[in-house]
Amino acid sequence: MLWGAVGTSQAAGMFGAPGHGPMAVQVGPRPFYLVAGMQDSALKAELESCRGGMFRRTDFSIGHRGAPLQFPEHTRESYEAAARMGAGIVECDVTFTADGALVCRHAECDLHTTTNIVTTPLNAKCSVPYSGPGSAPKCCASDLTLAEFRTLRGKMDASDPAAADAEGYLGGTADWRTDLYAADGTLMTFAESIALNQSLGVKHTPELKGGDAARIASVFGGQAPYAQALIDTLQAAGVDPRDAWPQSFNLADVLYWIDNTPRYGRQAVYLVDYDPAGGQTVPPLPMSDLRALKAQGVRIIAPPLPALLALDDEDRIVPSALARDLKRLGFDIITWTFERSDLRRGASGAGFYYAFDPEGRAVASDSDMYKALDVLAMDVGILGIFSDWPGTVTYYANCKGL
Repeated sequence: MLWGAVGTSQAAGMFGAPGHGPMAVQVGPRPFYLVAGMQDSALKAELESCRGGMFRRTDFSIGHRGAPLQFPEHTRESYEAAARMGAGIVECDVTFTADGALVCRHAECDLHTTTNIVTTPLNAKCSVPYSGPGSAPKCCASDLTLAEFRTLRGKMDASDPAAADAEGYLGGTADWRTDLYAADGTLMTFAESIALNQSLGVKHTPELKGGDAARIASVFGGQAPYAQALIDTLQAAGVDPRDAWPQSFNLADVLYWIDNTPRYGRQAVYLVDYDPAGGQTVPPLPMSDLRALKAQGVRIIAPPLPALLALDDEDRIVPSALARDLKRLGFDIITWTFERSDLRRGASGAGFYYAFDPEGRAVASDSDMYKALDVLAMDVGILGIFSDWPGTVTYYANCKGL
């Protein structure tokens, strides 16, 4: 098995962290709220039966950028929250600074919406500085040295371009998220995120982010050395290859890891996107391409959840044709991202992640997300799922014994 059911240091449902002492997994009130809101069904009864259980960490629950439903993404605080909620694996999206440090950010150029940079003197170093109401800043990790990067503070990923000043520009957080925990987000290097995961007994799924090709060439010498730098960091930290799932949307990265770093490449994850309008993955993955990927050594594919689900004639959620093809060919499947949509009014207004149910016929409320998760787990047979609030998935996985 590539995927462990429970983190090895979590056998008793407890884990330690320097400066924290033992911490029990705490899923919080949200799963209970969601289960209570479900219509009566066998699934609801099964999930209700687990209300009094001791919850344990599970690799089925993957912290997507940590726990960014409420904590600033890719910050120490977000990663710790994900671990506390039972995520067995936590993601660092890997990009780089001007002096070649690998850091955790969702994109090379997202600092203007995920940090306080536009209110600091470093705004002047941005590729496109914030210049007032209506401006469109572009601030990149690669604009800064690591020392400069460390002076920034993480915030919820949002902005208000129409605000009167830079402080106002930092706003714009969606009302179904929160700024309650966004006052002091601690940015992290990739190496620091590994060390934190190790201290918490959590495994690793770093995603190598794309970036400006000229800057990558200038800093690393090309895409392949950039991909190698991610593996070098895992190796330097002594990460067991069985505890790491390097991932990329760039197939060349995945094949590089498979061909040149086979111990880590064995669990390399090929991420693919999805076009709701076209109803297919991007790039498209017909059977001929899937067979070619298999022959090249790709073992794990990670499409987003709308690519794996469909509705049948009775408006029940079922595996999509792609999901069936992937399983038929023997691929392992990971998917993304749970708890990244506003489902308070159901799937009809929830956007990308629920494009399989555009009229909300199956997912009529936020509680119905557990119906989708159940199909992904039981019928599609996914290895794990990224979530912006891992406690929701941890509860389900514990109840199902995943």
